[in-house]
Amino acid sequence: MSPIDLSSPYRAAPTARQLWRWLVEFVWRIEHAFERSRAKDRPTDDARLRIFLLLALFTLAFCGVAASAGRVAVFAKTHVGAGVSEPNGVRATLEDRNGLLLATDLPSYDLYLDPRAVLAAHRAETRDALLEALPRIPAERIEAAFASGRRSFLVGGLTMAEKALVHDLGRPGVDFEETPRRFYPLGTSAAHLIGYTQTRGAGLAGAEHALDDEIQAAGAAGQPVQLSIDLRVQAALEDELDKAAVRFQSPDAAAIVVDVHTGEILAMASYPTFDPGNLRAASPEALKNHVAGVDYEAGSVFKVFTLAAGLDTGAVSPTSTFDVSHPLVIGSNHPIHDFDKGDSTLTLPEVFTHSSNIGASHVALAVGGERMDRYMRAFGVYAAAPSELAESTRPLPPHRGPDGRLDPGVLAYMSFGQGLSVTPLQIATGMTSIFNGGTYIPLTIRKRTGEAPAGRRVVSEKTAQTMLDFMRMNVTDPKGSGKSAEVPGLSVGGKTGTAQKAGVGGYKANARVASFAAVFPTAGALGDKRYLVYILLDEPKPAPGTFGFATAGFTAAPTAGAVINRIAPFLGVKRAPAALAAPLPTAAAASPAAPVSASMGAD
Repeated sequence: MSPIDLSSPYRAAPTARQLWRWLVEFVWRIEHAFERSRAKDRPTDDARLRIFLLLALFTLAFCGVAASAGRVAVFAKTHVGAGVSEPNGVRATLEDRNGLLLATDLPSYDLYLDPRAVLAAHRAETRDALLEALPRIPAERIEAAFASGRRSFLVGGLTMAEKALVHDLGRPGVDFEETPRRFYPLGTSAAHLIGYTQTRGAGLAGAEHALDDEIQAAGAAGQPVQLSIDLRVQAALEDELDKAAVRFQSPDAAAIVVDVHTGEILAMASYPTFDPGNLRAASPEALKNHVAGVDYEAGSVFKVFTLAAGLDTGAVSPTSTFDVSHPLVIGSNHPIHDFDKGDSTLTLPEVFTHSSNIGASHVALAVGGERMDRYMRAFGVYAAAPSELAESTRPLPPHRGPDGRLDPGVLAYMSFGQGLSVTPLQIATGMTSIFNGGTYIPLTIRKRTGEAPAGRRVVSEKTAQTMLDFMRMNVTDPKGSGKSAEVPGLSVGGKTGTAQKAGVGGYKANARVASFAAVFPTAGALGDKRYLVYILLDEPKPAPGTFGFATAGFTAAPTAGAVINRIAPFLGVKRAPAALAAPLPTAAAASPAAPVSASMGAD
């Protein structure tokens, strides 16, 4: 019988029976070679043949094992342990705009126990050894693993040191799986903006979710992803917001700092906060992003939008005057009052600095419902703020009549921030479109390089400049509601807002939201660097030094001033030389220096 020709590509693959016959014939020929050697009395040839045969067999066996191992390594999709999914790719490191670390992947280990490898007599000893080495393992989970009779997960997130400690026990049935885990070295800092991920991959909140694809791709390329925030600004904002929330006993609070020309969010803080590396300890309230995901009635900060629309349409001018001597009654709506019942006639700048609800209502009525609607849409207050954050929620819009229009009563109340609820992120986005010279651009959590986006024109440069002047006037005017936000030498402007909170059947008597929108520096050309700071305190309470008031002028405004005082050096904003020797405000000095008057308690 001739051996099978395996070299020809045109022959069919040999069957198992043919291969077996070939192997038997090969062995038979070798044995006959041994017999011929013995018959010729040539034992040397006989030994050589046997050695050659053994060498050939060992070589074939080694090649077979190597080929099998290579096939498994390259093509097989097996896992260690039952039901364990493959970990996702490494996520990119997140950095702030200056390259400081915000989040990164580090190796960690999951601990498993296979009771089939542990003798029954040694189970108690194994349990006690594991608990002594790693007390955070739930004892009942070890017992459940033994009872299950199969390999079971015990605990995850072991560090290399913890793994070494358990490994050194030398216990059979105890093994590990390496799992990349997200590490947040700053703890609670910037938690709501950074967000968090699933145990093995995809982002669930904040930038981790919003930029998930980008983070995955950058991780595969070994590149970091830079966010827009500046950790120095972030730390100052968080510190001042936390101190204000504690001092005024606010259950929640929100704050944001924005570069008005680039739209970059330089800092975002939400109170209470959480540690993204320890989500189990976080309450549902702490996980809420109160900047992007919670609607509030804005109160009188909304007058910035109302007066900007009035000026831009030409319905009013800085010289327009308004009779505010009597409450304004429109139809069957409740009368509209002013907190400050001083002068009977106010100019438009005084409507702003006195925070007159009656004056703002007159401005809105002069603009008209249709045009006011158009401007509110342009400012972005009727839609979710278009940032990358998935938490950005839609507003609660004002009530409309059967024809879809705003009736005069709703329009009047909306003019000073009642009757609709928006997020602080929407307020910041809309304000940016005024104070950058009149162009609407979406805010971003990405670090922008090169030129800012073109955006779209919302108001004229003339209107933008007038509103900047009004903001500054509200801080410098002795009767201005924002005087407690002043920081010597930094040309701060701002607008207060104190809104009653809606409840069942109407507004609550003693529950308010206090907010302050600040812009600095107001001096200089429209194209000069400029920043927006927005502070919101939910249901603040009076504190020592506020004379029984908890309105924005006593709570949110001084908090904004304290933030600006701290962050100006980081942003390269220099103080005017003449003001360097003047005392600087702090959050603790919440009360204005002027004598107490009704205007000081205004919103």
